[in-house]
Amino acid sequence: MSTSILWADDEIDLLKPHVLFLEQKGYTVNTVNNGLDAVDLVGKREFDIVFLDENMPGLSGLETLERIKSMAPRTPVIMITKSEEERIMEEAIGSKISDYLIKPVNPNQILLALKKHLDAKRLVSEKTNTSYQQNFGRLSMRLSDRLSAADWIVLYDELVRWELELSANPDQSMAEILRSQWAEANDLFCRFVENNYLTWLTGNAKDAPLQSHQLFKAKVAPLIDEKQAPLFMVLIDNLRLDQWRIIEPIVSEYFKVEEQGAFFSILPTATQYARNALFAGMMPADIERRFPGKWLNEDAEGSKNAYEDEFLAAQLKGLGKNVKHSYHKITNIAQGKKLAESMHTLMDNAFNVIVYNFVDMLSHARTEMEIIRELAEDEPAYRSLTRSWFEHSPLLDMLKFIADKGGRVVITTDHGTVRVTQPSKVVGDRNTNTNLRYKHGRNLTYEAREVFAVKDPSKALLPKANMSTAYVFTKRDLYFVYPNNYNHFVNFFRNTFQHGGISMEEMIVPVVRLKAR
Repeated sequence: MSTSILWADDEIDLLKPHVLFLEQKGYTVNTVNNGLDAVDLVGKREFDIVFLDENMPGLSGLETLERIKSMAPRTPVIMITKSEEERIMEEAIGSKISDYLIKPVNPNQILLALKKHLDAKRLVSEKTNTSYQQNFGRLSMRLSDRLSAADWIVLYDELVRWELELSANPDQSMAEILRSQWAEANDLFCRFVENNYLTWLTGNAKDAPLQSHQLFKAKVAPLIDEKQAPLFMVLIDNLRLDQWRIIEPIVSEYFKVEEQGAFFSILPTATQYARNALFAGMMPADIERRFPGKWLNEDAEGSKNAYEDEFLAAQLKGLGKNVKHSYHKITNIAQGKKLAESMHTLMDNAFNVIVYNFVDMLSHARTEMEIIRELAEDEPAYRSLTRSWFEHSPLLDMLKFIADKGGRVVITTDHGTVRVTQPSKVVGDRNTNTNLRYKHGRNLTYEAREVFAVKDPSKALLPKANMSTAYVFTKRDLYFVYPNNYNHFVNFFRNTFQHGGISMEEMIVPVVRLKAR
């Protein structure tokens, strides 16, 4: 079917050449010379787009626009006007026009407007697919190179960019190819981590990435200054890079992004380890020694992150940042609303930390609740749910308040998460932990090629309950399943979002510095 156009202009006879031009291009053009006839036609049939003269006798262009929008709210309307008055433009834009053109218009302007508003999705889709096709070979060649940690951050950022562009594309052919390339990249990334991780922790590796226990000292502490506006560190638990990209446009309405980067979460990529390391500024084994009784092993009762504020205070003191500060952990909506209402009390502090646990709760809820599984069945849906939460969350209210008061913000996370699809058998004793992406215990039996095994935890600066304790981390999109009741758990956990192991999604996570607009 050809595109159907309604063109309303009191001088429509003078526009016959334009109409003929469009008809030669295959468009169907219906013309009227007043607003009432335009409204009447819109009430009788559907048009793909409307061109509307702003200055018509009788029913004005703006009045016609209002009536058309009440009947056909989704039909794009392009206002054509002789006036360049700001008032006219604001009224038209406020009435939800799709675009406006200034008279005299030429045929190519009209054609461009049509392509922009009717063919944009198709043209963008074709352009995106073509661009990725052109870059596919280059990305494949880069994967065959000897990549450093910094190179992996750049490559992962590019893959995320393509994932966001292609997932929004109606034509999913290139998205399928990207998923294959992503899997290849994750496989190579896991080998890279397995070959280098323990060396990074010795402090002797020249190209070691910034890691969890180094982040605060490198990226946050230098910004704490009592002479400047208050600094807020917002840690959104379990936030992946793609999820940050989805909420970034919302945040950018209130803040300028001054610096944007990424760091590597330590292993295990789990809250107990990565977040405690971040706030303490040291690896878990060092935390256990430095804070007797404050590190709880896997089989101990109680919260494994109950002392983050104490770890933070000690790190601030060690870095010479003896400033007034606060620490707040939000684990439910009531706590979030309460803190949002009391933000004014924090503005006298030089430094404030807000830990927001929603994304982590979302990933766990998706595993346990059928309705959340349906709402977030894959990565695009998972991102959409994250954005929807953020748009209506107390956290956004807090950020708006900080921006209004001229505050500064660092947004980061402790680790990411990966959608698991392939089971990996493991056997352990009754004291083995329950995490699906890493296991910690004695006498573990596993598929050696599917894991990164650390048989001496001291080399990974991890605590060990006894001499025979070992850690094993799954790679890529694998998840641990016990042989007992194997099929049930394989089906139950497949396509859930998990963390604790090795993947780009879990280990390469964002850190962003913001300044109020």
